[in-house]
Amino acid sequence: MVANTDGVVLSFDLRLERERERRNRKMGRSAAWLVLTIFAVISVAYCIDDKCAACNAVAEELEYGLSNEKPRNHLDMRHRLDSKGQRKGKVIDYRVSELRVVELLDGLCDKMQDYTLEQIDSTTQEWVRVDDWNNLTTNKQEARAYSKAISSYCGRLIEETEDDLAELIKKGSVKVGDVSKVLCEDLSKHCSQTSGSQQVDDNDHELDGEL
Repeated sequence: MVANTDGVVLSFDLRLERERERRNRKMGRSAAWLVLTIFAVISVAYCIDDKCAACNAVAEELEYGLSNEKPRNHLDMRHRLDSKGQRKGKVIDYRVSELRVVELLDGLCDKMQDYTLEQIDSTTQEWVRVDDWNNLTTNKQEARAYSKAISSYCGRLIEETEDDLAELIKKGSVKVGDVSKVLCEDLSKHCSQTSGSQQVDDNDHELDGEL
């Protein structure tokens, strides 16, 4: 008696065919994801060549922090007692203290992750603060890539200018309405000094794909 193996062979072939289809779908999804990722990276690299615009966005956030500062008492640093029991040390004006600098700059670049690049018209893009990412109508993956890019840029910008910026803050030279000029023109040189609108320095176009 010869066993009928047609059903077994058919079932095996069906499983092979389904496995091939599954692999093809997986490869298709991976390829699509790779294309989208490459497109997003290329788009970000292309659109963030404008260091001046990015610096102005960082300056805007710093200025927002300055305009929302609350009055603070002087810092009492008289923690030691002398032989007569009198407190020794200094009373420091908060506005010229290191604490104020730290509170203004610490976390600034994390806040830049709330920004993304928005297409205003066919030729103009602008860094804007996103109030609710869930309501964003543009490509969210690309928008998030922009936010990470400007946050990283901010980190490098502050690292390069922090010492001078801190001294200017303590001297009272960084005021609301003047932050962009101080940070983007005077310190980082990411914007040229013009009487009209701020333009990108020619050298800033020679980038390696990063801000």
